[in-house]
Amino acid sequence: MAEITGRDLIAYRTARFFEDGDLVNLGIGMPTKCLDFLPDGVDVWIDTENGAIGLAGSPAEGEWTDPDVVDAAGNVSKLRVGGCCFDSFTSFGYIRGGHVAATVLGAYEVDQEGNLANWMVPGKTAAGMGGAMDLVAGAKKVLIMTEHCDKKGNPKILKKCTLPLTAANEVDYIISELCVIHKTDAGLVLEELAPGVTKEEVISKTEADLIIPAVIGSMI
Repeated sequence: MAEITGRDLIAYRTARFFEDGDLVNLGIGMPTKCLDFLPDGVDVWIDTENGAIGLAGSPAEGEWTDPDVVDAAGNVSKLRVGGCCFDSFTSFGYIRGGHVAATVLGAYEVDQEGNLANWMVPGKTAAGMGGAMDLVAGAKKVLIMTEHCDKKGNPKILKKCTLPLTAANEVDYIISELCVIHKTDAGLVLEELAPGVTKEEVISKTEADLIIPAVIGSMI
């Protein structure tokens, strides 16, 4: 296997949480990269909270597609064979009903209590939280894809979120370019490390308290 690093590594590892046939909701941005790294034999159905199941990515240049079929970011998307569209009432009904196997989101902040802040930054205009609040509450598994620190080098995995919360105590896993962290009843457990990364590096770049097991697995 060629070396995988950075955001590609985050997407590669996150895609390993999916099982064949899962209904998966992928947030805007980095989460969409998971489709490039699906394991062999794993086929997932992509949901968008604005009313579709079976999104199949952006059309190629010159390829016809229905302009009314869009993803959560408003980008025109293809619809796979067997896909379907429906109203928002139906969409949020199945999301709130627990039928989404996994939702994958980015984060501005996530903390050791499993709280997530990913929809508003003070001083910047936000269109709204979209369906994120419903998705993290209704999905069976909540996966957070994030770079471990922000552009200034500040930790994004905190003791306590400072930004407005998207959800409280709903995060299951945090996947960064350094490691995989599992939120358990006991706290945040460092389960896997990226190649070449030490537990000391992760600890130094994490504000939250981490539980360090005797044996730590590898992300690859």
